[in-house]
Amino acid sequence: MGDDVDESKRATLRRFAALGTAGAGSLAKLTGGAEAEPDSGAEAGERSDARDAIVGYLATTPGAHLSKVRDDLQLATGETQYHVRDLVSQGVIESRRDGDYRRFFPAGRFDEFQQVALGYLRRDTPRGMLVELLRDPDATGGDLAAELDVSRPTISKYAGQLESAGLLSREDGYAVERPETVLVLLVRYADSFDENAASLADEAADLVAFDG
Repeated sequence: MGDDVDESKRATLRRFAALGTAGAGSLAKLTGGAEAEPDSGAEAGERSDARDAIVGYLATTPGAHLSKVRDDLQLATGETQYHVRDLVSQGVIESRRDGDYRRFFPAGRFDEFQQVALGYLRRDTPRGMLVELLRDPDATGGDLAAELDVSRPTISKYAGQLESAGLLSREDGYAVERPETVLVLLVRYADSFDENAASLADEAADLVAFDG
């Protein structure tokens, strides 16, 4: 059983490491440079795989917090903390405080609005609200509550948070701010969200309005 778990972890790390290596050429400096500790070949390879995998994972799942990175890559807590801290210090990834979480992103890829949006898109109910409002801009709080199977007070609570974050206007009903940007994030990273976001990606062409 232990060998199966180890092999599953190695396969997961290698899959995301390939993405990390492809998307971050400078990472080579971090995984075998003169300052690296003199580990054995196997230990050094596993360390390199873990670091590359974190970079690759965040390229496909931007806005993930530490626990999600750890669990999805099957890493130990201390191992994840070590590599993430080092990658931040090297400027390969960056982080943003989001309530109780610190979320991580590939460095220099997202502006402040996009980082905030991705943080809320990583939460089930706010993401569901944004998805439904992109589908139906006239949806009311009652419509959202029924569609998401939550209470009206829950919708009101998250609507207030989304408004404070600059993602939602409540001046005349509910309206997504910068809807094109939010839609692009949902479509681009649909596989890292849920089936509802994935189905929205399939509908995206019909939701985009073209001028002239």
